[in-house]
Amino acid sequence: MTKHHIFITGASGYVGRNLVRHFVHAGDQVTGLARSDRGARLIGGLGAMPVRGDMLRDDLSPFMAGATELIHAAANVDHGPGKEAYDENISGTRAVMAAAATAGIARVVHLSSDSVLQDGQALRNVSENHPLPQRAAGPYSAGKAEAERIALNGNSATMAVVVLRPRMVWGRDDTTALPTLAHMVRAGKFAWISGGDYLSSATHIANLCHAVELALTRGRGGEIYHISDGPARSFRETVTALLATQGLVPPEKSVPRPVLRLIASAGDTFFRLTGGRLRGPLSFQEYATSAIEITLDTSKATRDLGYRPVVTWEDGLAELSANVRPEVT
Repeated sequence: MTKHHIFITGASGYVGRNLVRHFVHAGDQVTGLARSDRGARLIGGLGAMPVRGDMLRDDLSPFMAGATELIHAAANVDHGPGKEAYDENISGTRAVMAAAATAGIARVVHLSSDSVLQDGQALRNVSENHPLPQRAAGPYSAGKAEAERIALNGNSATMAVVVLRPRMVWGRDDTTALPTLAHMVRAGKFAWISGGDYLSSATHIANLCHAVELALTRGRGGEIYHISDGPARSFRETVTALLATQGLVPPEKSVPRPVLRLIASAGDTFFRLTGGRLRGPLSFQEYATSAIEITLDTSKATRDLGYRPVVTWEDGLAELSANVRPEVT
């Protein structure tokens, strides 16, 4: 007999499909939202019930009928200077939360990001009390911050809303960050930023799935929790190890951080002045995400949720190495 009926948005995406696997394996009934036939087939193949719909256009409340919990994992993750990520993450979250309230969902986990705190300055061991910046690093950061506010405003006596903020999600089945890094190395476009020796928190996908489960069962409504793998490593160590699982060695080339910051700022300005017709090689959002220290204090999640990583750095790398796929040329 299943314990819960969980509705997952973004269920065919990297985080979403791992959440589907996690909760199906736990014996829960899972319904996953898919925007395409391909996504629906993927979700069904993982043992969940797929439903075709689009959170930006459809009323999702009929699809949520019978579900007791919601995990909002869908997001536009474009880090460019355009406004699409800003608009879609806000309007999508607003629609999902309204549907959840109509459908009688009892608990919601909203997946946010450390990006809500990014403004281009270092973030060292920041807690959930760290204030949102007056000027966000870019449209993605601003949109995710507003989406977080919308989700938390939905917290009530009848629907508890918990927000999780992971940083740099990695691990098995990654179709986002690691493939991008590998492509840059293969194309000769990779360079470290001031040597890459600044610290960066990261979160293995299995640790994030574990945190979501804890948030559904133990999270306090209206609260935000930072999630990571534990003590941070340098960005250089992290990326070098991830690339090694793909049989790749990054070059020694390095670009000074002030130069890159200037290029990113100028590129965003150029994008605005040309009405979006032309853009620079790097957005300021991309700079703020990867060029400076960002480390998260996870003591609140440890205290309130009993969160501790379930996959170590070494085991996660071994899993990646064992499942590497040869590049198709």
